[in-house]
Amino acid sequence: MSKKSIKSDLARIDRIKDAEIDYSDIPPLDKSFYTKATEAWPPTKQQLTIRLDTDLLKWLKAHGKGYQTRINRILRAAMESQPPRRASSTPPKKNTRSSGGFKRA
Repeated sequence: MSKKSIKSDLARIDRIKDAEIDYSDIPPLDKSFYTKATEAWPPTKQQLTIRLDTDLLKWLKAHGKGYQTRINRILRAAMESQPPRRASSTPPKKNTRSSGGFKRA
Protein backbone atom coordinates (compact mmCIF):
# COMPACT_ATOMS: atom_id res chain seq x y z
CA MET A 1 0.00 0.00 0.00
CA SER A 2 1.44 3.37 -0.95
CA LYS A 3 1.68 6.45 1.23
CA LYS A 4 -0.56 8.25 -1.25
CA SER A 5 -3.38 5.72 -0.89
CA ILE A 6 -3.03 5.74 2.90
CA LYS A 7 -3.28 9.55 2.92
CA SER A 8 -6.38 9.48 0.70
CA ASP A 9 -7.98 6.82 2.94
CA LEU A 10 -7.23 8.89 6.04
CA ALA A 11 -8.63 12.01 4.39
CA ARG A 12 -11.83 10.09 3.49
CA ILE A 13 -12.14 8.85 7.08
CA ASP A 14 -11.64 12.39 8.41
CA ARG A 15 -14.59 13.57 6.30
CA ILE A 16 -16.99 11.04 7.88
CA LYS A 17 -19.31 12.60 10.43
CA ASP A 18 -19.88 10.80 13.75
CA ALA A 19 -23.57 10.34 12.90
CA GLU A 20 -22.59 8.40 9.74
CA ILE A 21 -20.55 5.76 11.61
CA ASP A 22 -22.32 2.41 11.95
CA TYR A 23 -21.89 1.02 15.47
CA SER A 24 -24.58 -1.67 15.10
CA ASP A 25 -22.10 -4.55 15.33
CA ILE A 26 -20.64 -3.29 18.62
CA PRO A 27 -22.61 -4.24 21.74
CA PRO A 28 -23.34 -1.40 24.17
CA LEU A 29 -21.16 -1.24 27.26
CA ASP A 30 -22.96 -1.96 30.52
CA LYS A 31 -21.91 -1.48 34.15
CA SER A 32 -20.23 -4.90 34.29
CA PHE A 33 -17.72 -3.76 31.67
CA TYR A 34 -16.63 -0.83 33.81
CA THR A 35 -16.37 -2.90 36.99
CA LYS A 36 -14.04 -5.36 35.23
CA ALA A 37 -12.00 -2.66 33.49
CA THR A 38 -9.85 -1.71 36.47
CA GLU A 39 -6.38 -2.83 35.42
CA ALA A 40 -4.15 -0.06 34.16
CA TRP A 41 -2.31 -0.85 30.95
CA PRO A 42 0.53 -0.88 30.36
CA PRO A 43 1.59 -2.00 33.82
CA THR A 44 4.08 0.16 35.63
CA LYS A 45 7.71 -0.74 35.14
CA GLN A 46 10.31 -1.28 37.79
CA GLN A 47 13.97 -0.65 37.23
CA LEU A 48 16.32 -3.49 38.09
CA THR A 49 19.72 -4.90 37.32
CA ILE A 50 19.85 -8.17 35.43
CA ARG A 51 22.82 -10.24 34.40
CA LEU A 52 22.59 -11.79 30.95
CA ASP A 53 24.97 -13.98 29.02
CA THR A 54 27.15 -11.85 26.75
CA ASP A 55 26.08 -13.63 23.57
CA LEU A 56 22.40 -13.23 24.52
CA LEU A 57 22.76 -9.49 25.09
CA LYS A 58 24.68 -9.15 21.82
CA TRP A 59 21.86 -10.95 20.00
CA LEU A 60 19.21 -8.71 21.57
CA LYS A 61 21.13 -5.54 20.70
CA ALA A 62 21.81 -6.77 17.15
CA HIS A 63 18.10 -6.38 16.38
CA GLY A 64 18.34 -2.61 16.80
CA LYS A 65 17.19 -0.11 19.37
CA GLY A 66 14.80 -1.18 22.10
CA TYR A 67 16.49 -4.30 23.40
CA GLN A 68 15.10 -3.72 26.91
CA THR A 69 11.58 -3.54 25.49
CA ARG A 70 12.29 -6.77 23.60
CA ILE A 71 13.41 -8.45 26.83
CA ASN A 72 10.16 -7.32 28.47
CA ARG A 73 8.06 -8.65 25.58
CA ILE A 74 9.87 -12.00 25.54
CA LEU A 75 9.38 -12.42 29.29
CA ARG A 76 5.71 -11.34 29.08
CA ALA A 77 5.06 -13.89 26.31
CA ALA A 78 6.68 -16.59 28.44
CA MET A 79 4.64 -15.54 31.49
CA GLU A 80 1.34 -15.42 29.59
CA SER A 81 1.95 -18.85 28.05
CA GLN A 82 1.97 -20.41 31.53
CA PRO A 83 -1.21 -21.41 33.37
CA PRO A 84 -2.06 -19.12 36.28
CA ARG A 85 -0.59 -20.22 39.59
CA ARG A 86 -2.71 -20.57 42.68
CA ALA A 87 -1.71 -18.38 45.58
CA SER A 88 0.37 -20.24 48.13
CA SER A 89 -0.81 -20.22 51.73
CA THR A 90 2.74 -20.51 53.03
CA PRO A 91 5.31 -17.79 52.43
CA PRO A 92 8.22 -18.71 50.15
CA LYS A 93 11.36 -19.94 51.86
CA LYS A 94 14.23 -17.53 52.05
CA ASN A 95 17.12 -18.38 49.77
CA THR A 96 20.02 -19.37 51.96
CA ARG A 97 23.48 -19.80 50.62
CA SER A 98 24.54 -23.36 51.01
CA SER A 99 26.51 -25.94 49.15
CA GLY A 100 23.24 -27.29 47.73
CA GLY A 101 23.74 -30.65 49.36
CA PHE A 102 27.07 -31.25 47.68
CA LYS A 103 30.12 -31.95 49.77
CA ARG A 104 33.08 -29.76 49.08
CA ALA A 105 36.37 -31.45 48.37
